[in-house]
Amino acid sequence: MTFDHELTLIDVVHSENDIGDPITYEEHTDVLCSVQSVTRSEHYAAAAHGLQPEIVFVVNQYDYNGQKYAEFENQRYQVIRAYKPRKAKGIGDFETVELVCKGWVNNATT
Repeated sequence: MTFDHELTLIDVVHSENDIGDPITYEEHTDVLCSVQSVTRSEHYAAAAHGLQPEIVFVVNQYDYNGQKYAEFENQRYQVIRAYKPRKAKGIGDFETVELVCKGWVNNATT
């Protein structure tokens, strides 16, 4: 598996400013990834639960810290599910996480 694409993982942080007002901001982390299609079985299984997976990003498990959003090629996605494969398919696969995502347009899911 080659990590030849760049993905921005986005974490929404809730904090307070200097005078105690609540603020929300985004932390962006650029990581390398591999891009895969959603499998047919996963697509139909997710659709049965009202989910619409569109794309799968494979990242190093040490780069992913539970972020709920990602941006790839100027398109924002919401992470539906993070999955760590049980069996390695090749060298380096044992330390990866698959991020199953759906599209996110104008702060609303598609």
